Amino acid sequence: MSTASQPVPRLAADRAVLRRGLKVVWSGIREQPKPFSVAVLGSVLWAAATVGTAGAIGWVTDTVIEPAVGEGRLTTVGFWTIIGVLVAVLVVNVVGVILRRVYATVAGFNLQAGYRRRVTRQYLRLPLSWHHAHPSGQLLSNAHADIEATWQVFNPLPMAIGVIFMLVIAGTMMVVVDPLLAFIGLLVFPGLFAANLVFQQFMSPRITRAQQLRAEVAAVAHESFEAGLVVKAMGREDEEATRFRSSTHDLRDALILVGRTRGTFEPVIEAIPTLGTLAVLGAGTWQVARGELDAAQVVQMAYLFSILAFPVRALGWVLAELPRSVVGHDRVQHVLRAQGAMEHGDVRLPAEGPPARAALEQVVYTHEGEDEPTIRGVTLTVEAGSTTALVGPTGSGKSTLVNLSLRLVDPVSGVVRLDDVDVRELARGVVPSVATLVSQQTFMFDDTVRGNVTLGEDATDESVWEALRVAQADGFVSTLPDGIDTVIGERGGSLSGGQRQRIALARAVWRDPRLLVLDDATSAVDPSVEQAILAALREARAGTTVLVVAYRMATITLADQVVYVEHGRVVDQGTHDELVGRCRGYADLVHAYAREAAERAAVERGEEGL
Repeated sequence: MSTASQPVPRLAADRAVLRRGLKVVWSGIREQPKPFSVAVLGSVLWAAATVGTAGAIGWVTDTVIEPAVGEGRLTTVGFWTIIGVLVAVLVVNVVGVILRRVYATVAGFNLQAGYRRRVTRQYLRLPLSWHHAHPSGQLLSNAHADIEATWQVFNPLPMAIGVIFMLVIAGTMMVVVDPLLAFIGLLVFPGLFAANLVFQQFMSPRITRAQQLRAEVAAVAHESFEAGLVVKAMGREDEEATRFRSSTHDLRDALILVGRTRGTFEPVIEAIPTLGTLAVLGAGTWQVARGELDAAQVVQMAYLFSILAFPVRALGWVLAELPRSVVGHDRVQHVLRAQGAMEHGDVRLPAEGPPARAALEQVVYTHEGEDEPTIRGVTLTVEAGSTTALVGPTGSGKSTLVNLSLRLVDPVSGVVRLDDVDVRELARGVVPSVATLVSQQTFMFDDTVRGNVTLGEDATDESVWEALRVAQADGFVSTLPDGIDTVIGERGGSLSGGQRQRIALARAVWRDPRLLVLDDATSAVDPSVEQAILAALREARAGTTVLVVAYRMATITLADQVVYVEHGRVVDQGTHDELVGRCRGYADLVHAYAREAAERAAVERGEEGL
């Protein structure tokens, strides 16, 4: 490609960004018409008052100041005339500025709040498979920095519209006063626009780059915080510090480049109106000497140019924000237009009542980005009121089957039913009201024990303590400083892993679900505590259907039905004794579980040599 042809794509790209940016702005105006209209009205008042100040100064100079200078004194009437005129103009200016700034802010923050709600709702609608493919740092950036960048343009936009109105009024006034001075002075504005356009061509990619690097720094920081335990346990503090330092240095360099560009262009842009004002004063002095103008008119013209220099920059600010708006809007739309959002019907099931029945029929599921299916034509029924244990080697698909049964993900093919109803036909919120999951990776909120059990719902102390008792958590909770009102810290940092699991179990028990799903939910507690939990669960929740991913014999032997899974397929199902007698893979696996449990118990008793 020749050098001469290179600017064409750049110009086309700039125009495309401008068009897309204006479309983003127009969509925001349509969503916030009232506050934006008031902001524009305030901007027009401000523009009229600003230009009117020049007219007022010219009128006061001509009718009050010049006669006072000629007479050698200023009368009281003249004094109050000056004060009254200037105060009137000032009041209109202040009212306009207040309306412009307040309602521009209202429109901008309303848009930000609305889009944050949309993005958050979309996050909740999208299946886990989509979230697995998008790191949490990126999702945080989409919901915060990208939305802020999209609608930041609404801060200078009303002012820029007022500037256009101001230029029309000022230009008309200049031509009326003196066409020659108007022509000389108005040459300043093409120069300002040209300088601003060149400025934006240099600034836009630099600002966009800085915005992207801000998101990267946030992502690295978030990942480091989330992995705090791993970082400290593996002694990776220095490596994480180096990784964060590299990201922050990139951001620093990008921001320095932005500052250098601004420092290079701004003095030039500031100088252009000053040169224009000097040119008007020079030409005006010549006109006064010839008797074609009086001093008041020259003062009025010079003041107009001096007050227009700064507001015209608002047009440049809008141009600077448009590329950021386009980048932010594209990143947000990537979330809002993401495919895979779960569809819901209008069928409802009772949250309270008899145990639920769950069934999977020829279900196939493939993780995003993988070619081979994880679940291969599984048919499985969990009868109402029964306890079914899913058993299988690591990676066999047990947790995926749990996610499918709770409709955390949808199958590629096949049907998942709850009480004989296809879960895709159920209304939003029905599955969580009927079924509850307790996973191995328990999450605790930075809240009290009560808040973590009830998740903010109203509850009596008795019901909370009963749920804790079933989960074998009442003992250690009673020793906490404030009992169930003790704040347990971020992610339950003040508790052990087993204590967090028991509170998570209490959270599920408190809801009295018709289907309780346990995904290795007692792995962090002692076997004796696990047996006590399972026994209390069966006693207190005899009417609940239980689906449990099991690794311990104590759990497996309590199940009415055991389903053995390998490579995403159901190999066999029946009672524990039946499977031990006829399924070689199952027998080998549970015997390995038993040996591991015996060895662990021996170590705990100090009998390592046995």
